[in-house]
Formats: sequence, structure tokens, C-alpha cells
Amino acid sequence: MTQNTSPEPVVAIVVAAGSGVRLGGEVPKALRVLAGRPLVRWSVDALAAGGVTQVVVVVADGLQDTFADALVGASVPFAVVVGGATRQESVARGIAALPPGEVVLVHDAARPLVPADVVRDVVAAVRAGAPAAIPVVPVSDTVRQVAGAGSIVVDRSGLRAVQTPQGFAREALLSAHAAAAGRDYTDDAAVCESVGYEVVLVPGSREALKITEPYDLAVAEAIVRARG
Repeated sequence: MTQNTSPEPVVAIVVAAGSGVRLGGEVPKALRVLAGRPLVRWSVDALAAGGVTQVVVVVADGLQDTFADALVGASVPFAVVVGGATRQESVARGIAALPPGEVVLVHDAARPLVPADVVRDVVAAVRAGAPAAIPVVPVSDTVRQVAGAGSIVVDRSGLRAVQTPQGFAREALLSAHAAAAGRDYTDDAAVCESVGYEVVLVPGSREALKITEPYDLAVAEAIVRARG
């Protein structure tokens, strides 16, 4: 009998339920167009380039059909589900809709240009045994911590900015979210850390910027042009 040694599929949750008020415009941020494609489509295709085989996209209620239309032609099969009142609740609903796969990525639709190498490095860390793995980049700006009326400079040498996709062993992510239900965390790595799972860091990329304001969209346009 031939043993199946192919790796388990990698599946992903793309969080696209936010309104994107700071970016402006008449549509949710994930539907804003970058170089001819909605941000959410860029994000799904970027994950596919890094080895993801299926995606669950979490959106605001009433926008399921709009997002499904925006994702026509995506590189991998996708499902669209309704999110919750908080990011954590939205991810939990995405988890409930996940297809089989032992490695689960959670990605922000607002990070459309994450390089495939970053996705693969996150997946590799989880496959190597990490319950959770996140891409990070060094903080380049001087940082000051505000304390009352004053402020102090913080040593940035030990600081890292966290990006997505964040990767998880499926059971770690499921058990962490179940244990953390009703509490609010800034990201899924924090959810896992709150119940004792180790979080491994891998190198991120400046190109995986988060689109928050019009300036960020302009930078993303420049990156797309530079990629050719």
C-alpha cells in the first residue's frame, strides 16, 4: 500500500467585515479597488499564491452577494459568511465554516499585497510544530510612550509590528477561541497566547502594509506598479 505523504491542505479565513471609515468612499474597505481588483480579491489571490487551497471570507450582514461577485475568478474556491459584532466573533464564525485543513491562516482583507513567501513561511512554521506563527517587521520609527502630561522614548530594538496572515494548528485555534469566547483580543495570536499556546515569529514584509487611509492605498498602487 502506498502511503500518502502529501501535506494537509492549508485553509484560510479572510476577515472583511469592517467598514473602513478612515479610508472613506461609499463601499466597505475590502471592496475598494486597487489596480482594477477589489482589495479582498487581491488578498485571496495572495494567499492562494502562498499555498492556501480554500478560503472563507467573513463579511458584514447583507453584503454576501456583493462580496461573492467581487471574488468571481479568484484563484481558489471560497465561501462567504456573515461576521459578528467584533473581530474575534467574526473569526469564530469563520472557524465554524472552515473546510478540512490542519493549518489555518487568518488574514486581513486590508493587507492585499502580502508576498507569497511570507505566507509560505507562516505555514512552514506551523507545519514544523508551532501552534501559532505570525509575521512581524521591526519598528522603524522612534516610539514614545505617553504617560499623563509627559512622554518617554521606548527602546524600539525589541519591538515588532505584527502583520497577517497569522497561522495556527487547527486544534489550537479552535480550542483557544472556545476558551476565549466573550472576551475581546486584538488578534488571534493574542487569543492563543491567552490560553498558553506559544507564538512563533517569522519575518514579515513591508509590502504587506495594511490599507487604512487613502495614503496607504496610494502606496499600494505604487507597489503594484513596481511589481510590474
